[in-house]
Amino acid sequence: MITAQGVDAGALTQGAALLSRPADEYENDTNVEAAWVVQACQYADVHFNLISSVDPKLLRLTAEDDRILDAFERAFPGAQLECLTEESLKSPAAKPKWREFLDANRDIPDYNYGTLLRLNSESDYNEENTTLVPRLQFLAIEISRNRKGLNDNVWKKSALIRSQSLDKNDCTS
Repeated sequence: MITAQGVDAGALTQGAALLSRPADEYENDTNVEAAWVVQACQYADVHFNLISSVDPKLLRLTAEDDRILDAFERAFPGAQLECLTEESLKSPAAKPKWREFLDANRDIPDYNYGTLLRLNSESDYNEENTTLVPRLQFLAIEISRNRKGLNDNVWKKSALIRSQSLDKNDCTS
């Protein structure tokens, strides 16, 4: 017999009744949505700051980068990652492949957290260049981009801007 400490049969029945109701009867809590948006934007900022500051080929996003990359390359051989489209990530044909990849690697921490992904690897995060994907999908794509040098332009552009800024602040005459 299954028991739930501190929960009586009436509460369990009530919970089951609520869970069996149509999903459209529920509304998302705006506070939860706002907190999620803040967290996703902060994660995107940290990611962009990393690829702007460190040679992306040397960057490790997780302790599992090698495993994630290997699984990604087996599941999506030859994937073109420079400029993605919503269709290539979320079409009816793409969804089952991504779902299988995610399910096979669900032990990766936070694998299903909503995460913002840049569609074009040479651009920054902005409304036109960003889509929402599960964290593992983001990691697989960005780890592969890093290793293939597809994020190098972001890093080089940032280094050039930093260099020009230092030149302007040079006090030697």
